[in-house]
Amino acid sequence: MGYEILGTRQEPTFGLDTFGDVENGADGQPVSQAEAIRQVVAEGVLADQVGVDYFGVGEHHRAEMAVSSPDVVLAEGAGQTERLRLGTAVTVLSSDDPVRVYERFATLDAVSRGRAEVTLGRGSFTESFPLFGYSLDDYEVLFAEKLDLFTQLQGEKPVDWSGTVRPALEGAQAFPVTESGRLPAWVGVGGTPQSVVRAAAYGLPLVMAVIGGSPERFTPLADLYRRAVKEAGHQELPISMHSPGHIAETDELAVAQHFAHHQAAFAKIGAERGWGPMSHADYDAMAGSRGALFVGSPETVAQKIAWAVRTLGLSRFQLKYSVGALPHEQRLSSIRLYGEQVIPRVKELLG
Repeated sequence: MGYEILGTRQEPTFGLDTFGDVENGADGQPVSQAEAIRQVVAEGVLADQVGVDYFGVGEHHRAEMAVSSPDVVLAEGAGQTERLRLGTAVTVLSSDDPVRVYERFATLDAVSRGRAEVTLGRGSFTESFPLFGYSLDDYEVLFAEKLDLFTQLQGEKPVDWSGTVRPALEGAQAFPVTESGRLPAWVGVGGTPQSVVRAAAYGLPLVMAVIGGSPERFTPLADLYRRAVKEAGHQELPISMHSPGHIAETDELAVAQHFAHHQAAFAKIGAERGWGPMSHADYDAMAGSRGALFVGSPETVAQKIAWAVRTLGLSRFQLKYSVGALPHEQRLSSIRLYGEQVIPRVKELLG
């Protein structure tokens, strides 16, 4: 299947994810989105230097999240990195065209010398749908049909395809082709069994977005995915987990740096979705030993990642290290601690 380089349950890999969150500058005002994008590139370069395996950039179309074209940002990073795998967190396939997505990331694969991958999802934000002329009434069928086409394009041969959401194709092929013969793609899911089974049916690795509750709640989904992969006749495929967090020298400093920014980001999104406010007690529960927030000292975060890897049988762990206006310098420090202290410690704990 070509996924052996992405990590196995025996030898997991470790990634970082960002949405290009816009920090506040020295004057207390948000920096420009252009500056936020340049910061993402610098963060990816540091991740490569300190031994992180994967760097994922999410697609959004909002004022507070600067990256709408992850492949362009990652291409800039490709020229400044050597070993880091470069991908997304996620690409909103529903409001894009599968042919163009494949071609853009196959191009990224070329300039990065085979280090590109893409994570496909429906997206937890919906701004791209009206922006590109799609109806939310078609939310399910858009992703289902476009994922079907994308997986056919992975064969890098002429494709015959027809559906209801875009014109049919007859003998069409996406270019450039990759040197490996297949662009690695994952499916990002938020916790629905149908999404898990669909990813398994297509033989695509899984990324579970664990942003609330406890990672333990996702154990049945991970088990369902493995059963569905086996029933579909595929060999074992990787499972990754994406969760938010922040690392500092001590637990107390990590919380002090992270809490206000996480709370503010939660409040902004919550106001749009009807969520109640987040209290410090809510946050502390999430940052506890079994919650979805990976916040603390290197030892605290390493212990928790090792527990999550064992609990879910993960092939990869992806820390969403940026949140709201968390300063760039604090993000850089978190990345350095993650690569230099957390990852080696997790490997030691896993034996």
